[in-house]
Amino acid sequence: MTRSQTPSQCPLCGGAKKAGTTTFTADFDFGVVVVRNVPALVCALCGADWIQDDVAARLETIVSDAKSKRLQVEVTTLA
Repeated sequence: MTRSQTPSQCPLCGGAKKAGTTTFTADFDFGVVVVRNVPALVCALCGADWIQDDVAARLETIVSDAKSKRLQVEVTTLA
């Protein structure tokens, strides 16, 4: 982050980061996990997204569960 940027500015383009949602995907040798409606900060200008640590921990649990099931495709939403 440069001196002219604030935490609410995108470090990639300088646009404003706003609360929104994103889609998270994880690709494994045996399948894919897709989690929709993940809360994130999303740049209004370039669309880059940032997931908070607590949300990332929830995603890790979802991915770990999907890996244990060894499904080819799992699509879910973050409730």
